[in-house]
Amino acid sequence: MLSQRWRPVLFCLLGAVAVWGIALTGFHLAKNAKVTAEKVRAYVDSVDLTKLPGQARADAIHRLEEMLNRLSPEERRKLRGARLAGNWFEEMTEDEKGEFIEATMPSGFKQMLTAFEELPEEKRHKAVDDALRRLKEARAKGQGGEAAFNQSGTNGAPVLSEELQTKVRTIGLKTFYSKSSPQTKAELAPVLEELQRVMESGAPFRERRR
Repeated sequence: MLSQRWRPVLFCLLGAVAVWGIALTGFHLAKNAKVTAEKVRAYVDSVDLTKLPGQARADAIHRLEEMLNRLSPEERRKLRGARLAGNWFEEMTEDEKGEFIEATMPSGFKQMLTAFEELPEEKRHKAVDDALRRLKEARAKGQGGEAAFNQSGTNGAPVLSEELQTKVRTIGLKTFYSKSSPQTKAELAPVLEELQRVMESGAPFRERRR
């Protein structure tokens, strides 16, 4: 009689334990599956792109693209100053470089460019200045402000060359970016990512309505 009375309770306890076990397993798997700057760095260091033939090379580049796209904005920032993919990028063909840059741009990037070009000239210049300032501040704090592909990493170097800054302001960011080489797009990449954050903050639009 006693065992029959407590049997439902026992089943409930076993069920609760099973649910917690599944939840903890899921958490463990999700934690391991989360891509971090350290995991991307370990992957890049473990693969010599120059020794990979054909499809293996394409698969390796694609995997790196997927890993970069799964990074949080904070983790992407950690990789900027480390020139993480520098060696890989230099070994890529022009077609591979172009595809790599396009594949690893943050989501909503093209929409951001369109919205940016619709701003008055003064606001566009200020948005670019804000993005450059934030990158410089991040670099000063050691968070990685240089481009991940082709900056020297010296503290005195600008986050974007004066020549590129002039072209961005005079030609127009969207037009200049569309006509740029993969190498130039790589140099612009961290600036564009920071510019997207400035645009997403809504600051340029709030100032426009005043």
